Amino acid sequence: MAAVAAGTGRPENAEPDAHARKRKRRRSKSRPPQNNPAGEVQAAVSEQPSPRQDAVSTEPGAEQPRGRRRKKNRGGRGLQGRPLTQSKASASVSAKSATAKSPDGGGRNGHGTGHGKDAGSGRGGQSGAHPHAALAHKLAPVREELYAALDLGTNNCRLLIAQPTRPGQFRVVDAFSRIVRLGEGLAATGKLSQDAMDRAVEALRICAGKLANKPIRRMRLIATEACRAATNGEEFLARVERETGLSLEIIDRETEARLAVSGCSSLVGREARSVVLFDIGGGSSEIAVIRIDDNRSSRLANHITHWTSLPVGVVTLSERHGGRDVTNDVFAAMVAEVEGMLAGFDCPPVGPSRRAGAEDFYLIGTSGTVTTLAGLHLGLSKYDRRKVDGVWLTDAEVGAMQEKLLSWDFAGRAANPCIGADRADLVLAGCAILEAIRRRWPSPRMRVADRGLREGLLTDMMADDGVWRRIRARRGSGSNRDEGHAEMAGHPPAHRGAKG
Repeated sequence: MAAVAAGTGRPENAEPDAHARKRKRRRSKSRPPQNNPAGEVQAAVSEQPSPRQDAVSTEPGAEQPRGRRRKKNRGGRGLQGRPLTQSKASASVSAKSATAKSPDGGGRNGHGTGHGKDAGSGRGGQSGAHPHAALAHKLAPVREELYAALDLGTNNCRLLIAQPTRPGQFRVVDAFSRIVRLGEGLAATGKLSQDAMDRAVEALRICAGKLANKPIRRMRLIATEACRAATNGEEFLARVERETGLSLEIIDRETEARLAVSGCSSLVGREARSVVLFDIGGGSSEIAVIRIDDNRSSRLANHITHWTSLPVGVVTLSERHGGRDVTNDVFAAMVAEVEGMLAGFDCPPVGPSRRAGAEDFYLIGTSGTVTTLAGLHLGLSKYDRRKVDGVWLTDAEVGAMQEKLLSWDFAGRAANPCIGADRADLVLAGCAILEAIRRRWPSPRMRVADRGLREGLLTDMMADDGVWRRIRARRGSGSNRDEGHAEMAGHPPAHRGAKG
């Protein structure tokens, strides 16, 4: 038996193994404590969320490896898809606390020199600060970077509040959409009805509340065809301002067409040489012919060569022909009416280039009509914007979905989760407008856009203000905290972004 050195407890010819001792200590720490009161206290403490854990976890109470936690927290990337703020009161108090501790009071974007290595941790002279102050200050929305766009149409009232992220992109902070049927009865009377105006004002009050609760740097609130065509449109907007505080502008049809193109610009690929983009609304339908040469502009609307606005939409067409019981003959009559309107649109032929297999021409549709067809094609049990927006449909698939809708009665359409009772009497009128467009510009495929005027408004405002240039400049300067805001691009809330 080997001799044991006095006082050491190990063979005298054995060398101390430091690495083995470290591994042993790590194993002993990782074992769950057994009947150890101190261990129970330790576990309870470890479950208390720290600012760092709070920022990284995707679910409440979720534990993550320490190394991954450090990696995800860089630049705020661990917060993708989560709200930018805590509760309003705590966020504002924490931000004020963090700013007060900063030597220079914080910069314009809330990133002053006080946010050093130990900021908000109770170390380095920060005793007394709220433990979440640095995190709240870092994530608080920047006043200059929140934008809002509101579109009051013939059928819907919609609001988007967004924050610019990567160049050309933004993150939706809040959204609202409600069917108000402002143009109900307008074609027959020439006026907005009292009930329709009441519904719209109620929806606009909700929008006003959302706007009042957020630091909006810039907003644009527009009204389209219903207010354009109604003899009491201006009177109605005066009432809106009086009762909600919102001042809406009535835009002309050319502006509406350009905004629809701006809102869908990211769906036009680099391979495209010509595109026909259409926006089927409740009271009007805008069509833009886009031709793109080798010198592509950063603003797709600059490539519009021809455009038209048809004085017909899903509400007006269904009221004239009946939207509940639509037979093949009724559908054909609706298509013929729209074809007659398109016949007056003087536009040179547009289509694929002559080279074999060219796919550089297609249609882009932004409306509830085309998103409904996409939802039906995908067999969705519940409408999902993320699955619909940007999807491709072949010409045969569009025709098949239209035939399916024609085969259903009103109750069958209302029961479908992608249509619902509010749109069951409008969807076939939209399909008739779409069919007339497809006959005028035959294309092997169509891209579906669940986006439109609001996205165009936001894109134009952000571009005009140069916010993406500033984000790019901040990224180039190497500031991780500023870059964190630029890289947040979570999925927007589920909402119907299209019109008809």
